[in-house]
Amino acid sequence: MNNNYNSDSIVQLEGLEPVRVRPGMYIGSTDSLGLHHLIWEIVDNSIDEAMAGYCNKIIITIKKDGGIIVKDNGRGIPVDINSKTGKPGVEMVFTELHAGGKFNKNSYSVSGGLHGVGASVVNALSSKMIVNIWKDNKYYEISFANGGKVSKPLTMLQDNTNLENGTQVEFHPDFTIMEKNDWDFNIISNRVKQLAYLNKSLEIVLVNEINDKTISFKNEEGLSNWIEEINKEKEPLYSLITSSKVEKVIEIKGLDEPAPISIELAFQYNKSYNTSIYSFCNNINTTEGGCHEEGFKFGLQKIINSYALEKKFLKEKDDKISKEDITEGLAAIISVKHPNPIYEGQTKRKLGGNDVRPIISDMTQEILQKFLYENPTEAELIIKKCILARDARKKSQEVREATRRKSPFSSNSLPGKLADCTTKDPSISEIYIVEGDSAGGSAKIGRDRFFQAILPLKGKILNVEKAQTTSIFGNNEIIDLITAIGAGVGNDFDIEKLRYNKIIIMTDADVDGAHIRILLLTFLFRYMYPTIENGNVFIAQPPLYKFSVGKMVKYAYDDQTLNEYKEEYKTQKYNVQRYKGLGEMNPEQLWETTMDPKNRLLLKVNIEDAMEADKKFSLLMGEEVKPRKEFIEENAKYVKNLDI
Repeated sequence: MNNNYNSDSIVQLEGLEPVRVRPGMYIGSTDSLGLHHLIWEIVDNSIDEAMAGYCNKIIITIKKDGGIIVKDNGRGIPVDINSKTGKPGVEMVFTELHAGGKFNKNSYSVSGGLHGVGASVVNALSSKMIVNIWKDNKYYEISFANGGKVSKPLTMLQDNTNLENGTQVEFHPDFTIMEKNDWDFNIISNRVKQLAYLNKSLEIVLVNEINDKTISFKNEEGLSNWIEEINKEKEPLYSLITSSKVEKVIEIKGLDEPAPISIELAFQYNKSYNTSIYSFCNNINTTEGGCHEEGFKFGLQKIINSYALEKKFLKEKDDKISKEDITEGLAAIISVKHPNPIYEGQTKRKLGGNDVRPIISDMTQEILQKFLYENPTEAELIIKKCILARDARKKSQEVREATRRKSPFSSNSLPGKLADCTTKDPSISEIYIVEGDSAGGSAKIGRDRFFQAILPLKGKILNVEKAQTTSIFGNNEIIDLITAIGAGVGNDFDIEKLRYNKIIIMTDADVDGAHIRILLLTFLFRYMYPTIENGNVFIAQPPLYKFSVGKMVKYAYDDQTLNEYKEEYKTQKYNVQRYKGLGEMNPEQLWETTMDPKNRLLLKVNIEDAMEADKKFSLLMGEEVKPRKEFIEENAKYVKNLDI
């Protein structure tokens, strides 16, 4: 290390170099999630054209060579020379950070990308980019290479084209920076479907040249169509969907003059016990909610309590219906188009400010009150469902209180069958949730007791997807699980109180083990969602086979590895043991194969799309049999190694 720290030690990165040096600052990561984020940075620019009223069709193409093409019929990126820089507008957009039309409210009143870095960031992280522009009957092209360097200056290729305006961007990720991953068609199509719902009448076409598949998304009803899809697997409580759209011109912080805010809302109750409220601001999913969700819930609660009192479903002396009660079994989409949104934090996951809350609260009260009075039969179903939720909440409150602990490490409140670890440092500790007492016994003996805790579960826990809260919090296995993890449950969950950095599900490699695993994942998804979002949940991968030649022992975690061992030792006498359960392993084997951090294989559970995950849990674990049967019939042909 050089102790000479002076002005010459200060390095200023120029152009797009900061993006290439620290890509995580701009796209979050260089893995598959970051790779797909590159698409949305370009698509969002086309969506902004649509929100401004200049674009009604976007085509996204996955090329055979791994490139992505995004084409729209918007106004076309400016090609004239900027008076201050002497560069064409399109070159500025793709080569300079914080350059774009989003800073000029005359160009875009509403925008998903606010910082003017999206297009240039994608260029910086691409090995090649080609931009074509159709504007004022002229056709232009500009090309970039090696992280955003101009390889072909802006050139007019054709005059008098008589074609509609638009922009096409083709980019090829630079895999010297990005991790080598394939494009995931499901991830892309799910996001495209969302954008089509959020932007009514906008057609988005997704073309996959790799498998010659094309899908077109367009919704004339917008959010109402989305609610229909969400509730398809959950069975609506009634057939009607409440929806409305409001536009208001108001004073907005940070703007010199009043500007329009648009709020669109759709909701419907279903027969499940789960809440499915999704909110967006300028097409960005605000996964942590914010003022728009708060205003919506406040409006719901106020009108439902008022109506219940007036119609004698509640008496003045009764406990009121809480926000938690009114959202049980509710599917809702809230979409805000805001000219100058304020987000809490850098991730845009929570909408701040106070301008939206009163508007959406008043809007919700007005449309819900009208709905309840005009549809008394449906109103009675809603009120009775909310009252049942209130009663179940009150009954389960004592159990919830029993699962809370004064201190994350107060051992006197831990379940008796938990073999806790020695360390009190949650950042290095981990808990194995083990199927059965036999495997639990081996795991307790074989573990490293300093940082590994073992919680054996007896049999299968309750399927929380179709159980009432009173049943859930009366289940001993679930209580033990909540108590051991130590961070609360549901709305009371606090990830800061998590006792273990890793929650590892370890079950047998058979049908029962898979069922127990999905039951545990369903519980964690519905009642401890932050553990999955934060990357705390893992699935242990015990070996399928023990392969031995004399005293030499190897373990195979899949059939391919086993076949490689057989080929390698085909001239010798070998023995293969198929492990059906964890209990077949002695403590030393369990440690060596499944619990030793040096050798073990863990699968990290993450969520690419929370809404799609919500639908899948409802489909596969919910009460509705017909959609599940249809899913099985459609996908049965893909099943391999069926264990029956």
